[in-house]
Amino acid sequence: MVGSSNGQLDREVSVSSSSHATDVTPSPQQPPRRPSPSRRELLRRGAAVAATGAAVATLRPVAVRAQAPAGPAAMRSPQRVVNLIAAAAPETPSPEIIALNRIAFGPRPGELDGLMALGATSAERLQIYVDRQLNPVAIDDSGCDAIIAAQGFTTLGKSRAQLWLDHVTKPSVTWDERMLPARETMQATFLRAIYSQRQLVEVLADFWHNHFNVYGWDSWSAGTWVYYDRDALRGNMLGNFRQMLGAVAKSAAMLYYLDNVSNTSAGPNENYARELFELHGLGAENYFGVASTVGADGGYQHPAPKDSNGKPLMYVDEDIYSATQCFTGWRIDATTGDFRFDDSVHAKYSKIVLAQNIPSGSGQQDGETVLDLLANHVGTARYISRKLCRRLLGDDPPEAVVQAAADVFYAQRAAPDQLKQVVRTILLSPEFSTTWGEKIKRPFEYTVSLLRAANANYVWSDSFRYKYEALGQAMFNWRPPDGYPDRKENWSSTMPMLQRWRLCNWLIDSWKIGGVGADKDNLRIDCLSQMPASITTPVAIVDFWAQRVLGRALPADERQPIVDFMAAGRNQESSLPADQIKERLRFTVGLILMAPSFQWR
Repeated sequence: MVGSSNGQLDREVSVSSSSHATDVTPSPQQPPRRPSPSRRELLRRGAAVAATGAAVATLRPVAVRAQAPAGPAAMRSPQRVVNLIAAAAPETPSPEIIALNRIAFGPRPGELDGLMALGATSAERLQIYVDRQLNPVAIDDSGCDAIIAAQGFTTLGKSRAQLWLDHVTKPSVTWDERMLPARETMQATFLRAIYSQRQLVEVLADFWHNHFNVYGWDSWSAGTWVYYDRDALRGNMLGNFRQMLGAVAKSAAMLYYLDNVSNTSAGPNENYARELFELHGLGAENYFGVASTVGADGGYQHPAPKDSNGKPLMYVDEDIYSATQCFTGWRIDATTGDFRFDDSVHAKYSKIVLAQNIPSGSGQQDGETVLDLLANHVGTARYISRKLCRRLLGDDPPEAVVQAAADVFYAQRAAPDQLKQVVRTILLSPEFSTTWGEKIKRPFEYTVSLLRAANANYVWSDSFRYKYEALGQAMFNWRPPDGYPDRKENWSSTMPMLQRWRLCNWLIDSWKIGGVGADKDNLRIDCLSQMPASITTPVAIVDFWAQRVLGRALPADERQPIVDFMAAGRNQESSLPADQIKERLRFTVGLILMAPSFQWR
């Protein structure tokens, strides 16, 4: 269970840094009145706050470190990891190892053996594994369900209306009550990522939270965060993109985050419409620029290149301005928390978006038409497919697989399982099994894969949260609308690696975790009990744990320094004294968990 300090942390973060938290107890009868910032100003504020948060996160572990017992010097060399990552591309592992590191958050003990037993060839095994993961309801996840049930969460099963009533509009609702749905979703997200058998669901949930990024600790978004995570995103991740686009657009989280609740015909606010085009739908790669839609004859003329049917292949600023008017009047019902349309503030004149005439008097359908245009656009098919390929393959995925996925996305745009088909196309492409070393794990992926590989006895605590957030990817905490970066250069410099080192060192050093009841004396990771007693030489110890953690042998340039550390001057092929194994084993495992080979995915 969460300690009381969590609420204090949320309060400090939200009040001091969120541009939306203008009132701790805002009235639900009307949206808070704020000036409508320009896009430039919105991003400037977000970047400034993010930079401040990163600085605080960087400083925070220093105070904690002073209380920690000193570890071996070899555990404090993150620059070596940075240098090795930058030096050369690693050897490509087996397709099974690739699958468990990209379709899942890395293997737990025994999962590689289970995957190897699925078929006679790698291709057969991969197809069976992919199809199972794409049918999550058929996977028995009762073990994870029991772990989550044992936490005593109270908000995860609440309806949208109940969340609104209990955590937004209830008279005298406290800040802790308002934050509770977001806080429990955060904790459940870690638990599912670590323990769930439905690993692809968790990987895709992480992807879509970044794609439709919302700052989750705002006073309006946090109270309904369970709905946003469970229904808008997870409920559609293997379904139809147009349905997901609509669910997100009508959620309280997105309506308040990008200010569409204050978008009126008299005071248009383009924040949502711009991000809808630039981030959610067509993507910046399909932006044609600031160009007039007035032709030489004075009539309408969209300046972007056209397809064979005369439809624009790209968008311009005037498409965003018109779309902004289409979304005027999109609101949240103050009583129920459901979406509603307010015709009294809607721009009722006709609009033109992407050369599509939207007649006057269409009401809510104006916005629905814009969502239809984007969801059914060939540019959106390529943009979403490229982002999925970037997440599941590499930073610069091959155009062949991007185009194959885009073709499926566009051809199946009306199918109820459109996104499932797109993901399957990517995961079963030849490129998926041959691409490696083009991505490193982001902080969430690294932390979860470490806990999974080491079979950690994970229990949530405030101490874990502080240590984890120092890595730079606090959950639901990215202020600008573009989501956390998803390229290796953003996470492979010295400081991000140093923070990983500190977290790994803290976890592997068997720090106690401040649980409750029977859990209060549990340790994060107990390495000694997980290794057969017959393994006693430095070489055998390192090779056992490399196979256990990575599913393969370490490269020689990574393996030998770790063997040397474990041996501590003794013969590397001779058995070590029991007290030396006990003293140095956890740090040896930590070195493997911080080796470059463990960073790749």
